[in-house]
Amino acid sequence: MANEVVDHGRRRFLTATTAVVGGVGVVAAVVPFIKSWEPSARAKAAGAPVTADIGKIESGQMVTFAWRSLPVFVIHRSKAQLDALPSQDDRVVDPKSDAISAEQQPKYAQNANRSIKPEWLVLVGLCTHLGCVPDFVPVMKPEPFDPNWKGGFYCPCHKSRYDMAGRVYQGVPAPKNLLVPDYHFIDDTHIQIGVAPGEKG
Repeated sequence: MANEVVDHGRRRFLTATTAVVGGVGVVAAVVPFIKSWEPSARAKAAGAPVTADIGKIESGQMVTFAWRSLPVFVIHRSKAQLDALPSQDDRVVDPKSDAISAEQQPKYAQNANRSIKPEWLVLVGLCTHLGCVPDFVPVMKPEPFDPNWKGGFYCPCHKSRYDMAGRVYQGVPAPKNLLVPDYHFIDDTHIQIGVAPGEKG
């Protein structure tokens, strides 16, 4: 027995094989564990942040994303649409969003454009009258509901209207501007809805 030759090659092979199998086992155990940290569908519906890819939204176009089971409008405003906003100040209820609509947007979006970056508007797409989803009517031309239309949102249910900053017009049933949710830019082509700038999502 003492004179038996040790097969070092076989020993190395068995050691390596055991290490590989053990490593695969660890990965197999860790992946589900890490996956368990991700928010569930229920958690997402309850308010987990949503990352939205905005890189392909053309100027003047809107895309809707779901967050907390709510429609969130992301609008890439054109220069013409932005330039027309000041001309609507006398027609909207709360032009600076600091009176009856002060709570309808975070402080960092309480500005003339109601946004972080002027060209990007992020709104919860529910009319502040009875919660209907308004239509996006971006073209600046006379409309049956407004001969001086400069683009914005029209709720056909009860005829409430909002401009291209989501500010409610005078003389309509809706009492307040459309809600701007918490959001921030991850990079030039992605936003995260539900998390304010500087917070962790």
